[in-house]
Amino acid sequence: MNKILCIIPARGGSKGIPMKNIIKLDNKPMLYYSIKAAINSKYICRTIISTDNIEIAKIAKKFFAEVIKRPKSLSNGKLPMEPIIEHVLQVLEKKEKYYPDIIIILSNTSPLRTSKHVDEAIKKFQNKNFDSLTSGFKGIRFMWKKNGKYIYPENNDPKKRPNRQEIKDQYIENGAIHITKYKSFMKSKCKLSGSVGIYEMPEEISFEIDTIYDLKIAEFLLKNKIIK
Repeated sequence: MNKILCIIPARGGSKGIPMKNIIKLDNKPMLYYSIKAAINSKYICRTIISTDNIEIAKIAKKFFAEVIKRPKSLSNGKLPMEPIIEHVLQVLEKKEKYYPDIIIILSNTSPLRTSKHVDEAIKKFQNKNFDSLTSGFKGIRFMWKKNGKYIYPENNDPKKRPNRQEIKDQYIENGAIHITKYKSFMKSKCKLSGSVGIYEMPEEISFEIDTIYDLKIAEFLLKNKIIK
């Protein structure tokens, strides 16, 4: 049986919403939802919160997650995810000689993702033998880049735009779930490398909470049991 380690990054600082990782969402700290998704998974063996904040650490332990203290050098919001993952792995190696087979990263800003989604993603990852996997939904975003006064198309031709029905195999990453083989991560130092698979999620729950507006939408969906 594969040793599957879940890492949930949750730093204390946040520009958009102060202490966003533990702000109340339907009367529970937002961190609760990601921990619950991991703890209730049939496949995840360990759930570790990487944080620089004492209050977040206390809440994580309350909901039965392990905590690894993150150094200040890794608490900058501009840092990518990879150095944080690497730090957790280094701590586990040094203290326990622990090496997982598979690493799953759950973003705390995706509280509508449940253990059902997590287990389906892990099952697909293992069955298809991907090196890594990300979650997303079918769709396309027409991107434009500003150069001086004007904007120019980045990924589309305005004369040949597809309609929604014509979009078949294009996905937008939603940030909820990332999975990688330990060996793939150690080789590439990237959470997505090698053969990358997609786990498709419904678009209506594929948003990340970055603003109070996002928070209100998530709370409405949870309180009205639209998302179970």
